[in-house]
Amino acid sequence: MKLSIVTSLYCSAAHVAEFHRRVRAAAAAVTPDFEIVLVDDGSPDDSLTLALGLCARDPQVRVVELTRNFGHHQALLAGLAASKGDHVFLIDSDLEEAPELLGTFWAAMSADPRLDVVYGVQERRKGGLFERLSGRMFYAVFDFLSNTDYPHDTLTARLMTRHYVDSVLQYPEREMDLWCLFSLAGYRQKGIAAVKLSKGTSTYSLGRRIAIAVQTITSFSNRPLVHIFFAGLAVTLVSMLWIAYLLVNRLVYDNVPEGWTSILASVWLLGGLILFSLGIIGIYLSKMFLEVKGRPRYIVRSIHGGSEA
Repeated sequence: MKLSIVTSLYCSAAHVAEFHRRVRAAAAAVTPDFEIVLVDDGSPDDSLTLALGLCARDPQVRVVELTRNFGHHQALLAGLAASKGDHVFLIDSDLEEAPELLGTFWAAMSADPRLDVVYGVQERRKGGLFERLSGRMFYAVFDFLSNTDYPHDTLTARLMTRHYVDSVLQYPEREMDLWCLFSLAGYRQKGIAAVKLSKGTSTYSLGRRIAIAVQTITSFSNRPLVHIFFAGLAVTLVSMLWIAYLLVNRLVYDNVPEGWTSILASVWLLGGLILFSLGIIGIYLSKMFLEVKGRPRYIVRSIHGGSEA
């Protein structure tokens, strides 16, 4: 098979039909030998029912039904694992990213056969002022705390070779960020500027965005632990200098420091640093706990359409 198109469905009932129409037209313009893999990530709406209807009418559609909601990245991995094409086009189904990007990416990859990945990069980050500023802050923090080359403002939309996809699927970790795996896999990759629309609502709340940021940083970098060491070393050195200063004042100048304000402030500062450090260590320990269990990333209930049905 020449091409696989992979997407996940979660609260996507309003977009499934149009997505199928547009992505099918984009694929047909590239090659007649393609498949569309729709992964139902335990969607609470009618996404699965609509996807199964498309599967019944279109023999080039396959539906991977997961047993529950495992998360966006896990669902995309399930789709990549189920795909068969020599090239795989990954894209979200909410139509914020144009399915017609497939033609653009295909032309770029055809122009340079050495490329293994062509991915979209937002020309201008979507959303309001808070979303744009928080995005910049995340990338600044991530670049500081990680040695992973993580492209900024990338889209889900990307065209990949089969060899590259198989390499990404070799990573065994369960506590992960899929975009970091895309970077870690290496190969020759090229970003192309694209426009990402905004539908006005998002399934990612502020709390969920913060959780994803923590997940991304702690899954692919041990630098927070290193920074804890240096922070502890710095506090220790400052404390030793302060103690030396107090001893000199007492023994040489007979000055006895008075008041409890500085002591109380120091106690609160050190207590906060200790709790913060223990929290970071706890996050890493929890990741080790989950990884050691070896739980599956996702569980497939059934595959509809194709030879696996």
